[in-house]
Amino acid sequence: MWYGAKLKAGFKMRNKQIAVIGGGIAGLTAAYYLQKEIENDQLPYEVKLIEASDELGGKIKTMQKDGYTIERGPDSFLERKKSAARLACDAGLEDDLIRVASGKSYILANGQLHSMPKGSFMGVPTQMKPFLTSSLFSVSGKLRAAGDFFLPRGAEKDDQALGLFFRRRLGNEVVENMIEPLLSGIYSGDVDQLSLMATFPNFYELEQQYGSLIRGLQNTKSKPSESSSKKKQGMFLTLRNGLSSLVKAIEEKLKENTVWKATAVNHIAKKHNSYKLSLSNGKMLQADAVIMAAPHLAAQKMLSQYDFMNEWKEMPATSVANVAMAFDEADIKDDIDGTGFVVSRNSDCRITACTWTHKKWPHTTPSGKALVRCYVGRPDDQEVVDFSDAEIEEIVLRDLNKQMKITGKPEMKVVTRWKNVMPQYTVGHKRRVQRVKEQIAQQLPGVFLAGSSYEGIGLPDCIDQGEKAVKDVLSFLNE
Repeated sequence: MWYGAKLKAGFKMRNKQIAVIGGGIAGLTAAYYLQKEIENDQLPYEVKLIEASDELGGKIKTMQKDGYTIERGPDSFLERKKSAARLACDAGLEDDLIRVASGKSYILANGQLHSMPKGSFMGVPTQMKPFLTSSLFSVSGKLRAAGDFFLPRGAEKDDQALGLFFRRRLGNEVVENMIEPLLSGIYSGDVDQLSLMATFPNFYELEQQYGSLIRGLQNTKSKPSESSSKKKQGMFLTLRNGLSSLVKAIEEKLKENTVWKATAVNHIAKKHNSYKLSLSNGKMLQADAVIMAAPHLAAQKMLSQYDFMNEWKEMPATSVANVAMAFDEADIKDDIDGTGFVVSRNSDCRITACTWTHKKWPHTTPSGKALVRCYVGRPDDQEVVDFSDAEIEEIVLRDLNKQMKITGKPEMKVVTRWKNVMPQYTVGHKRRVQRVKEQIAQQLPGVFLAGSSYEGIGLPDCIDQGEKAVKDVLSFLNE
């Protein structure tokens, strides 16, 4: 008894270590909420957030210059997915949340800008009058889309390509002129390769339940009140000082020595009931649980000794580039009333989309100035991302001048390239993720995946995955 008491008094049990690999929004979320749970419940755990680059945030990058706020990555998040706004509020940024300015959006098809038909959801019409009167489709295209009301529901399938599914329901014209520009813009991918069940399984469920996408949406989407005279609010939110302010706010709330930047994880080895992480600085870190919030190819390299991780080698990733250009408002002679446009494949433009940032987010731009951001790098035009800044700027200006007359040169230009960072959820993606997670649970208990490579690429989707990883880790360690 005396010996045991002495040992207990003189020996302090080490805290269990949780390693979060990857400092993008999923990893940041995981580290932040883990720390909160540890502090609230006085848990004997410690968190280490390990990031290979010299800054956190992943694809979230904001530049402040000459009075402009320029997003080099994502510029907003969907309000209806609550986790992003909730995280911003938790980080003390509730008063900085800003809603997108409402305004027209357009589709560039066959060399002309067409107003986005009202009452559509992800390109699928829910109100027939705006669709039937739209200049975006021919009479035959409209008649073919109306076939959705009469076509039988498709056979039950585990998965199928987005393009194949929508072409069967609505026809080629609706897919090429509206659905493809919208959806490929979100995923930077080819709709004829992307997985329906990994991106928009709700459309499959609507077809199976109602036998028609249009009828299904009409029955499930809430209808605007006829008595309401209020202007319709935009669906997106951002932060007054840019999305990087969220990254900074979270980082400042993490305990000292929690974040290790410019430190890559080269390899992870399982040792009994814990894991040894070999780091690029020559050190080793022992962890009792690991949240892998790194891209899929990086995760595969860290666990290359496991054959099941080779699934990620088959998962492609595309590249994109964007260029922000600032002008004097007086230099844009043929201005357009709206917040931007997406581009269909039948256009002769190489840009894939254009945001009139000064109209979409007025707080980002000094008075009297205009700020536009254009994107290049469609799936069949990946080489453009490697062009020089000057070449990309020339392409963008040439395409912009097809729609709006710009007489002056840009006062400022910022080109940003994202190389091989847009994970492609090709057909079978959900099954692949499920297989890998099942193998990890069996062979690597205490290791969990989170991030844009797996179950959603938007900011709220990644935050959701970070939050789920926190629950999974705490449940595992508490066992």
